[in-house]
Amino acid sequence: MEIEQAIKQAKINNQKAFNFLLDSFWDDVYGFQLKRTQNENDAEDITIQTFSKAFDKIETYDENYKFKTWLITISKNIHIDLLRKNKNSISQIISNNHDEAYQILDESPSPEDKLITEQNLAKLLRDIKKLKPHYQNIINLRYFQELSYKEISIELDEPINNVKVKLLRAKKLLAEIIRKKN
Repeated sequence: MEIEQAIKQAKINNQKAFNFLLDSFWDDVYGFQLKRTQNENDAEDITIQTFSKAFDKIETYDENYKFKTWLITISKNIHIDLLRKNKNSISQIISNNHDEAYQILDESPSPEDKLITEQNLAKLLRDIKKLKPHYQNIINLRYFQELSYKEISIELDEPINNVKVKLLRAKKLLAEIIRKKN
């Protein structure tokens, strides 16, 4: 499959085309972020977010530009947004805690907390059932069976990067379902 053909197929939601594009450009985006962040975990997280955002917005891709350039631009913007967010949260923490003593809280859940969690879990399970079966499955494997990305990759017989992107998409879709209810 050629890049141009894969992009056209991806625009009509062809999952194989998404996988092809992910495999073709993962190293480029990850390498770019690794140079910027100098942290493998951050580079991987940003790369996953990049592909998720790119695939969500693939219809806006302009064929007059190289696909790799488009991905790198998305990746760069995600990194800049994260840096801004971290800078703002750090300055807020500093201003909030200036001259305050730190308090240690008892983090063990109360009986009320457990009851609320159980009720929320039942609602969450109902919401998860509204997702497509492959998204339900990947959420189940990751959060209920607590499998690692590698274990999920073996279970689904898919590359680990695809698993990460699918999980991120599943979480976004689930968040939309929950937001619509509130």
